[in-house]
Amino acid sequence: MKTTSGNLASALKIEPGITAIVGSGGKSTLLKTLGLELMRAGGRVLLCTTTHMFPVAGVPWDGSSRRLDAAPWKPGTLHAPGCTCEACAGLVRGSICQAGVLDPETGKLSAPAEPLDQLAQRFDYVLAEADGSKRLPLKAHAAWEPVIPAATANVVWVVGASGLGKPVAKVVHRPELFCERCGCEPTDTATPECVAQELNAEMQALGLSTARVMLNQVDTLCDLAMAGRFEAALGRPIVAGSLK
Repeated sequence: MKTTSGNLASALKIEPGITAIVGSGGKSTLLKTLGLELMRAGGRVLLCTTTHMFPVAGVPWDGSSRRLDAAPWKPGTLHAPGCTCEACAGLVRGSICQAGVLDPETGKLSAPAEPLDQLAQRFDYVLAEADGSKRLPLKAHAAWEPVIPAATANVVWVVGASGLGKPVAKVVHRPELFCERCGCEPTDTATPECVAQELNAEMQALGLSTARVMLNQVDTLCDLAMAGRFEAALGRPIVAGSLK
């Protein structure tokens, strides 16, 4: 198990191109954390979604369904007069923005009007949140998700450790699907072994055996051994940490 509080892009082996972030328990936070990290390293970064997400605070948005300008906003130049967001606070290398069509009723962005494979030709990194989880730490995917773009270079699967050891019905999005795949009841505990079993079943069904797994929220575990149990049951190395 690799624990990290530093370079997440390196720990998760993020390569240039499209990165799909799926799962639950910290996707939006990971999206922003990776984006700012890659920007600081000199990358041209675009944040977006293939489904729906709230705009990422502190990151400039093109504000429309138009094609993005070929030269995104640069750190060091205020994207709005008087802006004091993190991205405007003196960062001088790289560039970052987000794109999508805003729904004024929900306040959420949907996918950009321009196809992601075309956007990827003009950015070093396109980071896309590829499903939803109703803000719960664990989830089971329905047949139509995650929505992973064509030509995706990296898939990062986030799992919220705060759900481990708690009743399935309280911590899992779509608990009925989770129970069906694990052979448990909604009142049963979401053990590390059961969560790993469900995740392995989904990865196999979706052909995502090369996805990198991040166990987030490890600071919430009352028993840190649960992280090791999850990795052992999953049968592959994971990255563990607590995104803020």
